[in-house]
Amino acid sequence: MPTPTQLRTEIRRLYYQTTAATVEQDLQRAIKLLKTLTSEAERSRVAGYMDGLSQLRSEWILARRRANRKQPGTSRPTARPPRT
Repeated sequence: MPTPTQLRTEIRRLYYQTTAATVEQDLQRAIKLLKTLTSEAERSRVAGYMDGLSQLRSEWILARRRANRKQPGTSRPTARPPRT
């Protein structure tokens, strides 16, 4: 079983090495590691990294949605066509 120091190191590594493509799985892994920390003091030491991973995920999800909306051919017409 890993020590609390090893768990903190792994969570920190996940935070610094996450990418838009891996953030979801990295956050899930960090949550599993966080749950294995037994003391509240240990959990509070990694709270910033956990919050950071969550924020990165949120920002990248929003960026992905914005990018999908801006792709040509995917937007709806802004005005109705004239009646004939």
